[in-house]
Amino acid sequence: QDYTWEDHGYSLMNRLYPDVGQLLDEKFQVVYNLTYNTMAMHCGVDTSVLRRAIWNYVHCVFGIRYDDYDYGEVNQLLERNLKIYIKTVACYPEKTTKQIYTQFWRHFKHSEKVHVNLLLLEARLQAALLYALRAVTRYMT
Repeated sequence: QDYTWEDHGYSLMNRLYPDVGQLLDEKFQVVYNLTYNTMAMHCGVDTSVLRRAIWNYVHCVFGIRYDDYDYGEVNQLLERNLKIYIKTVACYPEKTTKQIYTQFWRHFKHSEKVHVNLLLLEARLQAALLYALRAVTRYMT
């Protein structure tokens, strides 16, 4: 909560490596905003709440929490098997199996599951960058 990408990481990254902060931010935004507005067999669905829950759950797994987010949404929207999958891929990618991949969202398309992977990998990258950039900030001050 005291060191976010939007408020701190982005500007420090641009200061250290001009234009890289902008490129990373665009990459994060493209993945975060990617949607076909579908969920399984349902069309015209606003998936923004689900995408935010996945992103914030990944950050939570790495110890990053936001005061302005209701983490009750995570428990409402992410089934247990999906949480297991996210935590395994984010923390122990070498332990990821086809079995845990097939156990979450059984009625969803593979493209929707791939989107989950994109979200969690980009959220993981952002979390790692936040820790690294916060350390750099502390060193510089």
